[in-house]
Amino acid sequence: MAAQLPNQFPPPTANGEIEIKQYPAYRAVTYTHQGDVKLATRAAFDALYRHISANQIAMTTPVEVRYYGADPMAGGARDRSGSPQEKRADVSFLYPDATIAPESIAPDVEVRDYPAIAVVSIGIQGAYTWDSYERHRDRLYRWLGDNPQYRAIAPPRRLLYNSPMTPEALKQSEVQIAIALPSD
Repeated sequence: MAAQLPNQFPPPTANGEIEIKQYPAYRAVTYTHQGDVKLATRAAFDALYRHISANQIAMTTPVEVRYYGADPMAGGARDRSGSPQEKRADVSFLYPDATIAPESIAPDVEVRDYPAIAVVSIGIQGAYTWDSYERHRDRLYRWLGDNPQYRAIAPPRRLLYNSPMTPEALKQSEVQIAIALPSD
């Protein structure tokens, strides 16, 4: 992990571990990708990088990807081959600090403030493949089924910690599902 985490972000979840994590509120620049969600990060990179460069905002890790509708547990549509028919993913570069205000915002990106959240997270080491995302997302849903005191409250997201130059076997990521914590 070459870049820094945003302020107060917890470290990545260890490979193969499942844990409950809490994240503070944060600000991000987001590119909405319409089309094949498997191509979202590649499609979003240039627009997001232009934004942080133009505004002199430091690059942080992770890159966040939120998939909408590509989740069978949330009623996501599938084609005959089982591939998602979803046409939208939001890809975000996270600001180092939630108080940073950009001077300019291009029309192809949006600056968003996200509230603090609790998630169930699984750590992954290896290539950022769609198959890996689905396997780990499904493992989290099984975990939620075995732990009914937690309830999913949003579609899954993926956190990608390494640059494209990192060897596939060394890449680190997480799949997370926002949850409601049990009341005390």
